[in-house]
Amino acid sequence: MFCLTPIANSFSFSSIICKCKASLDTNTHALDAGYIRRAAHLADKSAGFTSPHPNFGCVIATPSGDVAGEGYLYAQGTSPAEVQAVTSAGERCRGATAYLNMEPGDCDGDSTAVSALLQGGVKRVVIGMRHPLQHFRGNAVRALRSQGLQVDLLGEDLTSKLIEDALKECILVNAPLICRASSRVPFSVLKYAMTLDGKIAASTGHAWWISSKKSRSLVFELRARSDAIIVGGNTVRRDNPRLTARHGGGHMPMRIVMSQSLDLPDEANLWDMTEVSTIVVTQRGARKSFQKLLASKGVEVVEFDILNPRDVMEYFHDRGYLSVFWECGGTLAASAISSGVIHKVYAFVAPKIIGGKNAPSPVGDLGMVEMSQAINLVDVCYEQIGPDMLVSGFLQPIPDMAPTIPSPEETFVVDPTVSPYDSRIIFFYKTWDPYGALSNFSPHPIEMPDENGDNVTWLSVEHYYQAQKFVGVDDTVVQDCLERIKSSKSPEEAARIGRSMQKQRPDLIRPDWDNMKIDVMYAALKCKFSTYPRLSSMLVSTAGSVLVEASPHDLFWGGGREGEGLNYLGRLLMKLRSEFVEESSSSSSESPSLAL
Repeated sequence: MFCLTPIANSFSFSSIICKCKASLDTNTHALDAGYIRRAAHLADKSAGFTSPHPNFGCVIATPSGDVAGEGYLYAQGTSPAEVQAVTSAGERCRGATAYLNMEPGDCDGDSTAVSALLQGGVKRVVIGMRHPLQHFRGNAVRALRSQGLQVDLLGEDLTSKLIEDALKECILVNAPLICRASSRVPFSVLKYAMTLDGKIAASTGHAWWISSKKSRSLVFELRARSDAIIVGGNTVRRDNPRLTARHGGGHMPMRIVMSQSLDLPDEANLWDMTEVSTIVVTQRGARKSFQKLLASKGVEVVEFDILNPRDVMEYFHDRGYLSVFWECGGTLAASAISSGVIHKVYAFVAPKIIGGKNAPSPVGDLGMVEMSQAINLVDVCYEQIGPDMLVSGFLQPIPDMAPTIPSPEETFVVDPTVSPYDSRIIFFYKTWDPYGALSNFSPHPIEMPDENGDNVTWLSVEHYYQAQKFVGVDDTVVQDCLERIKSSKSPEEAARIGRSMQKQRPDLIRPDWDNMKIDVMYAALKCKFSTYPRLSSMLVSTAGSVLVEASPHDLFWGGGREGEGLNYLGRLLMKLRSEFVEESSSSSSESPSLAL
């Protein structure tokens, strides 16, 4: 039902496929690939239930090739797939091979899955892919190998065309988590149904029903695989949808309405909170009276200074959403595609012709004037659903899980504690990372002097950094911006305000900003780590490691998606760490010894 075929030309596997470390014959490769694909298909059964956790599947196979047990993580807080498979296999587990679509690591500090494999007597473990989240990545592999188990990873220890295809299926089944680990937006799928002549409704707006009942049932299942469903105001006014997943299982995704003007009906199915909640995102200040009406019905309203798909998706990324299902009209669909937030498309094509010059199409104006500008889908699948044809494919590649990072040799120049030959890499990005406190977004207030020398408290390093862009500029717009940054409730909001103003009014940025921003950031970081002893201890504890700010989109402060970034935040932290280590050493050497 769901396309799990390889992603043709969508991304290069050159960075994750290493030289073969084990020479296995074709039959063994075929067996390993087949069981890994089975584990991936098992894992896919849990899609929509396990968020924000990955989709895990496990197959236990005896030395003779028989399946002894299998399982998958079917909901949060339930028994791990590995535990289910080992329990199912019983004594047949001893000496067997366990096949996992992904490295275990569902909860930080939880070794239940690894312990189950060890206690079950498994001799060999084959893993489809390492865990996408850096603080889990490699932990289970090391733990299993330290106990004497043979652990093979697809694309690293095992390579072949069959293995590569199986690895791609493992990546596809956890594409939402990989996207979340590598970018600031959830994995987004655009779905629409159209006639053979490309219309999503008649000229009158009537659209019930374009696709068949069988196609609509599949849509319910697709909805149930997502964390949220998003529509625009036109869809609410025209169709009055419920956006439920009533035929897709027990999971009910959140409903999101995106409307700039809030020109929405007072009564609508989406305002019924009985089954599932609704969030309305809109432009700041739009129809305050209507916002109060929605609030009285239990609908959450979120305002944005400028409403656009990119900012909305970044917001829901910060709220922890892994995947979003778009069922909007052509105007919003075009805006979402242009913003680069749509990853995959499901197009249901019905064998009907409606005609009509003014009949709407599924995607509005993208500004393209030549066919050479058309967006080509990759990994295209075709499937007949009743009388309809389902065409699906990716608009953009799934991000690479293992971007390269600046070399230790380069880092040694700024921090001599890093060994060019034997060093570990510490990635940090979000505050929920194990080393999240290294981030300039961490919630640690700092006191920094203002222009008059008076100490001013800022909620985070990011608050202070964004405000410093405008210091010394005499303008009422700047003063308002500074107040908004200072009073913003989160570093994300402060960053959004500062970046937006910098983009809209570059003339208001202080003239020496490009030369000063590194010094500004360093001063704020030094204040933060000097103020909180626990943070300075944590920073010092990383001595000998390369620190990489793993933002895939920030090429100045971050490492970039493929290691092309300058990683200045990591460099500043390593410089500061070196100073702390030196100060600690000096203090120890100057301390008088005790006479005995």
